[in-house]
Amino acid sequence: MKVILREEMMNLGTVGDVVKVAPGYARNFLLPRGKAVVADVKNVRAMEHEKRVAEVKLARIQEAAKGLAEKISGVALTFTARSGEDGKLFGSITNKQIAEQLAAKGFEVDRRKIVLAEPIKQLGDHTVEVKLGLDVTATVKVTVEADATSPAPVEAAAKAEAPAEEASAE
Repeated sequence: MKVILREEMMNLGTVGDVVKVAPGYARNFLLPRGKAVVADVKNVRAMEHEKRVAEVKLARIQEAAKGLAEKISGVALTFTARSGEDGKLFGSITNKQIAEQLAAKGFEVDRRKIVLAEPIKQLGDHTVEVKLGLDVTATVKVTVEADATSPAPVEAAAKAEAPAEEASAE
């Protein structure tokens, strides 16, 4: 018996595939559970129409994502955070904070689409990837600066060099 799959089935096929299965398997499992429909002319045409509609919808979504990616790529975010003398942050900058700043600038992006291997824990410039679609990504420049209560990291570097010079002079 030939059926059209409505769900992806392991070892059978993907959505929209016309497959030949045993009549009992189709009658007792696939058809009653809505996982497949009988492959007659009417159902084949309907499935082809659904595929075309889905392709058009996906193309629209991809175009919108590309436009958003171009706009987001020009955005630069700045965070101020407390840091130690060596430039390490006491906390971290997470994808949630980045999403909040993007929302403040008018870009609604789900925080799960912001890709950080690990939270940002250093002062300086960082690039963050934002996945907007299947093949659409944008990069955002994130700058982390020390706040007024943090010691300057430049002073820390000077302190680290000073004892090394004293030791070599002796």
